[in-house]
Order: sequence, then C-alpha cells, then structure tokens
Amino acid sequence: MPYYLGIDGGGTKTTCAVGDESRLLATATAGPSNIVRVGEVQARESLQQSVRQACAAAGITPAQVSHTCVGGSGAARPELAEIVRRSLAEILPTPIEVVGDMQIALEAAFDAGPGVIVIAGTGSIAYGRDPQGTAVRAGGWGFAIGDEGSAHWIGRAAVSAVLRAADLDGTPETRTHSSFVEALFKAWGVTSLADLARAANAIPPPDFAALFPAVTASQDDLATQVLTNAGRELAYVAAVVIRRLFAKDHTASVPVAMTGGVFRHAALVRQMFYSELRTLEPRAELNPQVVEPVEGALRMARRAG
Repeated sequence: MPYYLGIDGGGTKTTCAVGDESRLLATATAGPSNIVRVGEVQARESLQQSVRQACAAAGITPAQVSHTCVGGSGAARPELAEIVRRSLAEILPTPIEVVGDMQIALEAAFDAGPGVIVIAGTGSIAYGRDPQGTAVRAGGWGFAIGDEGSAHWIGRAAVSAVLRAADLDGTPETRTHSSFVEALFKAWGVTSLADLARAANAIPPPDFAALFPAVTASQDDLATQVLTNAGRELAYVAAVVIRRLFAKDHTASVPVAMTGGVFRHAALVRQMFYSELRTLEPRAELNPQVVEPVEGALRMARRAG
C-alpha cells in the first residue's frame, strides 16, 4: 500500500501528515522550519523530526513513503526549496515536491477550484486562483517591510502603540502599570519601557511574533486597536487579489478562506477581517472555518504519487 506525506513548514511550527490513498493516518508537529527566520540547521531538525514522529504514529517507516509534498513560507524559491529537499532526502528516499505555503493552503481550501486564501501566521499573504487557473498574490513581502496583519506585525504594532501612548501620557513609566504592558514585558523578559524599546530595535531583530499571545489575551484598548487594524490590513490584501483576478466578473461570488495562527487564535481579527472585506468587496463569500494547509500538502502528494 502506498503512503504519502504532506508537510506544512512555518515560522512557528512544522506539521507533517501521513496518509494512504484515502485516509489520514497520523500527524505530528515539530519546531519551526522557515529557513529565512531560523536557519538551515533548525529547519532541517524540525522537518526531520516531524516526519519521524508522524511516521512512527502511523506505524510506518520513512522508507515506506511513496511521495512527499512540502509547503513552506518562501520555500518556492529555488535555493530554499533545494535546502528543504536535501534535508528531507536524508531520511526519505522517494520523490519530494517543494512548493510555497500559499499553494498548499489554496489546495486545502478549494481543491483545484477558484478562490482566495488569506494566510496570517508568523507572516501573511493573500493568494488566489480564477476558474481559468490564473494565480495572483498580494502582500507577503517579508517581516521587515510588510506581512501586515501577521503575528510579527501585530507584535511590532503593539510595542509601537505602547511606546507612543507613553509619550502622550507625559509620564512614560505609568504605562508599565497596565496588565497589557506587563504581559509584553514578561514575553520578552524586560522590566521597563526603555528596555522594551531597546529590545525592539536590537540587531538582529527580536521575535515580535512571541508577543502575539499577550496581545490576543489582553482587553486593553491598545491591544484591541492593534488586532482591529490587523483584520483591516488582511481584508485589504484579500480585496486586492479578488479585484485583480475577478475584474471582469462583477456579479459572481468569490470563495475566500482563512488559515494561520492569527486567524485561529484571534477572534477579533477574524471578525474585523470579515466585516471589512464585505465592505471592500461584497462578492466575497467567506468560509468561517480556519483551514489546515497540511491537508492540501497531503492531497498534492497523493496526486503526484
């Protein structure tokens, strides 16, 4: 019996799914495998660990796998795809297809049909396909200059909002008495606004995405505004893709789906995304469920195998 692997490699975690021709047999999750963010050594370790654990849970060995499809952020770039392929080839003797994370997410949401997927995890991007197979993307230009609405963007925006509010207060340290600011301090292991600012401006850049849980857990007005803005930004890139792909069809509804940890863990972002997108682009028909990209990777592995 042939077995297939689908892998979703992200900036926070790596998920591997094992299946046969019709069933999902097991999944396993390891650490991050975005090469740009964590480097080749960490990516290799996470990829291999996810495969070994998923195969063990399914009761097979990696040598029994017939075909593997990996989707990862930035992994469609030839030089990064080759690193991913080489890392997995050390334990998988069979064909390994490497594609972008947006491709497996689109597959998970719509099979081979048209639609727009918006990814909001450590990074963010909108990606869509029309009925003729033409594909368009918007956003996803990286954490330093873009990725609006992502966990990294939310963390950075939260720090900026706190420091700006401290300036407006006139007595910066009074902001440290809020539970929101204390949560940001705890996430980064700092004790003052000055330390928070120094950490935010460090080189190499800090892990802004590590602040995301503190933002989503807070009821502070600043946190609420950051999450609201994130939803709006994600709606904007989705609307851009819809208009570029479906410019000639002004009546048909356009299927839209969401994926990624920001959508999964921040209800306010989901709500604002939906509300703003319907205002910007009334044709959007949103799937309220957050899809799992690894299912698309497994489906693509079956098809290729």
